Amino acid sequence: MMTTLFQAPPSEGPNLRFGTKLLQVNWLLVILVGALAFIGWLVLYSAADANLEPWAGRQMYRFGFGLAVMLAMGFVDVRFYLRWSYLAFLVAVVLLIAVELAGLTGMGATRWLDLGVVNVQPSELMKLALILALARYFHDLDDKEVNRFMMLPVPLVMMGLPTLLVLKQPDLGTAVLMVAVGTVILFVAGLALWKFLVAGLLVAAAAPIAWTMLHEYQQRRVLTFLDPESDPLGAGYHILQSKIALGAGGLFGRGFLQGSQSQLNFLPEKQTDFVFTMLAEEAGLMGCIFVLTLFALVIAVCYVVALRSENQFGRLVCVGVAAMLFVHVFINVAMVMGLVPVVGVPLPLISYGGSSMLTVQLGLGLVLSVSVYRDMRIGSASSGPSR
Repeated sequence: MMTTLFQAPPSEGPNLRFGTKLLQVNWLLVILVGALAFIGWLVLYSAADANLEPWAGRQMYRFGFGLAVMLAMGFVDVRFYLRWSYLAFLVAVVLLIAVELAGLTGMGATRWLDLGVVNVQPSELMKLALILALARYFHDLDDKEVNRFMMLPVPLVMMGLPTLLVLKQPDLGTAVLMVAVGTVILFVAGLALWKFLVAGLLVAAAAPIAWTMLHEYQQRRVLTFLDPESDPLGAGYHILQSKIALGAGGLFGRGFLQGSQSQLNFLPEKQTDFVFTMLAEEAGLMGCIFVLTLFALVIAVCYVVALRSENQFGRLVCVGVAAMLFVHVFINVAMVMGLVPVVGVPLPLISYGGSSMLTVQLGLGLVLSVSVYRDMRIGSASSGPSR
């Protein structure tokens, strides 16, 4: 059984030389990622009052390292990721359990593991591990098997187990993201629409129970979202200051290094969760539209690579990474605008943070690999190489 899980699947496709791989790398994706990271660097530089420390300089080094890893991943045969996808998922689950047993606590949450050299946030790794595992699972099924009832519990457990572990940390934002990404993969894999409707009704029915399971600060965030003016100097302070900064930016913004809310430190967490608000104050509506357009192009490129892939695994991986990016951007932007509760989801490639940036770059590295090996036809565990 174990050899079946980790053996190289049958495949058809050319053995690519390095020059061919170099030509087939989606350089548009790399350029777009670099542009977003550069904008993020400028925002972090401004957030520190025109200083590289403590955020912009470190972010630059992290991006350089992540970019090298991202490009290196693009040259790795996509079958390598397929072969070890289940093992990656198991390792991520073990790390999440280790967080429960011996994790580091900071700002009221236990989300990190101290590995001596570096602190690791396993929930970030689980985002990609879940995408790989679900893509592998549905790759090994034919179209008729996808909607069989007996095939559904496995992907639901894959989604449910890490989600529960992440909720215990607690990290509501990441838990919501994993459920959303998993749902998108299930839909693209061919799961019948009525099953999603039934699941939605069950979730709605369980909402009162879920409310009682939330931590007090999480409940307070939801209540503050509904009425931020009820506690303007406490729980509602973040979102009220964010709205003031958003409005102050106007159409073209106050200018680089000229944001009053951010430069005078009225805006909290301006380098992480509320970095989009700082961007809006200094670059205005037009600057925000430009950044969101760049994100839309990155997501579109991921979907184009998915459509061009000759194998189901590659298609689902690209769709999963695109969904991860979309949910990240949507929640962060909606959060700072007061459209959803504040759940601590960073803006990809722009917010300060090594774990979140590396996770995004690793995901895009998978997309590059699918792009380079897009003509590779990979058979499932039970079928030939023609799939």
